[in-house]
Amino acid sequence: MVAAKRGGKRVGYLRVSSVDQNEVRQLQGEELDKRFTDKCSGKDINRPQLEAALDYVREGDVFVVHSMDRLARNMGDLESIIKTLTDKGVTVEFISERLTFSGDDDKYARLMLHILGGVAQFERALIKERQREGIALAKLEGIYKGRKRTLSEAAAGELRRRAAAGEKKAELSRVYGISRETVYQYLNRGERKSTGA
Repeated sequence: MVAAKRGGKRVGYLRVSSVDQNEVRQLQGEELDKRFTDKCSGKDINRPQLEAALDYVREGDVFVVHSMDRLARNMGDLESIIKTLTDKGVTVEFISERLTFSGDDDKYARLMLHILGGVAQFERALIKERQREGIALAKLEGIYKGRKRTLSEAAAGELRRRAAAGEKKAELSRVYGISRETVYQYLNRGERKSTGA
């Protein structure tokens, strides 16, 4: 465990891909002064809690992440975030890989970042390729029809009315048994219909 510099804090960042997944195991047992949790894909760095965490940290803090793939899915984003943090005087600690970056990193840590980050990016590309091949094969066999809509038009309309009346998105997500992201998709779809877009 890397200790924060005098007056600094240990700030944790957690990310899971969906609302249903549990992020607790990621930094379990780590002493943290503050946590930021995103429940969304890591395909890019436009994540509300990541942005809030990057805004929050100060010189002397330690930014703690379970593993590199929780922070970013490609090398460019990973390096960019680490540089942003270390330029601010923040140390970045990856628990799973046992790597630490503070701006004056040794060559070994940089090499490991590139090896492990490159392997993770390659694995992700293989998974996506297999997924595309599987979908293409299923379409040829007439098995794949695409995702089914979760809600009927009537239920989607009711969801929009309840949201317009001020009901919280998290509550709507629970009531309808869909993710918050899906709630927003239904609301956006309704907006596009009402504007004729």
